[in-house]
Amino acid sequence: MFHKIKNVFPLAEYRLSVQFAEGCTKLYDMKPLMEEFDVFRALEDLNLFYEVCVDTGGHGIVWNDDLDLSCDELWENGAVVETPFDGLMAFSDATTIWGLNESTLRKAIAYGKLIDGVDVCKFGKQWVISMDAMRREYGEPKDKR
Repeated sequence: MFHKIKNVFPLAEYRLSVQFAEGCTKLYDMKPLMEEFDVFRALEDLNLFYEVCVDTGGHGIVWNDDLDLSCDELWENGAVVETPFDGLMAFSDATTIWGLNESTLRKAIAYGKLIDGVDVCKFGKQWVISMDAMRREYGEPKDKR
């Protein structure tokens, strides 16, 4: 399954905090790659290291034309970090991952399938939903590769 990256934050000691659309945050240590592959040694330049960003579409992260990592590498080899926001995602991410329309989720709230304050919550203009509620109502996520 494709694990879309929402945000990446560079941390001290060449670590990255990577937030995935599924509502999971992982900590990825770049030091092993920097030791094993010459191309990643360029990240010893902290100015470059701190320029990391999510690539278009969330398929990975990039520093420049020569340095990037796939979402699969970050997902498989990152260590899970527990946060208060684990298991929560924006409606837009949920609809992409499950192959639905946002109107489907809004109707589910109106019809009582998804309970406001339990399964979903609105922050300003943004609806957030739990992974558990999505799995309960719509099954496992669709493979979006």
